[in-house]
Amino acid sequence: MEPRTAQIHRKTNETDITCQLNLDGVGRYEIDTGVGFLDHMLTHVSKHSRIDLTVKATGDLHIDAHHTVEDVGICLGQCLLEALSEKKGIARYGHSSVPMEDALANIALDLSGRPFCVYSAEYRCEKIGDFDVECIEEMLRAFSNAGKFNLHVNVPYGTNGHHIAEAIFKGLGQALAAAVRIVGTEVPSTKGQL
Repeated sequence: MEPRTAQIHRKTNETDITCQLNLDGVGRYEIDTGVGFLDHMLTHVSKHSRIDLTVKATGDLHIDAHHTVEDVGICLGQCLLEALSEKKGIARYGHSSVPMEDALANIALDLSGRPFCVYSAEYRCEKIGDFDVECIEEMLRAFSNAGKFNLHVNVPYGTNGHHIAEAIFKGLGQALAAAVRIVGTEVPSTKGQL
């Protein structure tokens, strides 16, 4: 089997990002986006998906973290799509239900080639530290759009903002691990392609 790896470099007037991933890794990560909370969340994705992940980013953080967070999502999605190639043999679907103390996150995804993001989570705070919680949805939407996959995030309850976010990203890692695993040799679609 060909190595399922990818590397993306994206440079705009707002951000400069390099992203590398290996779908058949062990969960090694080297992440430095300039946004501490995002770094923390991406380490959970890598560790719980067992996807090796390197992300280096600089952005216009003097404005806020929005552009950096969104563009990291775009780069992650582009890397995922490239590494999956024709998607032969993948499980395609992944889901996870992850508790984090008071919070529960249910994640489901389909590496279908069709982008769609449903995000249902409520926070009692606007910020986690200095991180705007609304950026979480922006990052996940950018990830699913660029990666061309369905992503459904549902948090039925939770009170602590950090716990809610951490459950989401750990669950995302678990769901990705299930969806990218090799279970056969054919493209998992009656259409013959995804």
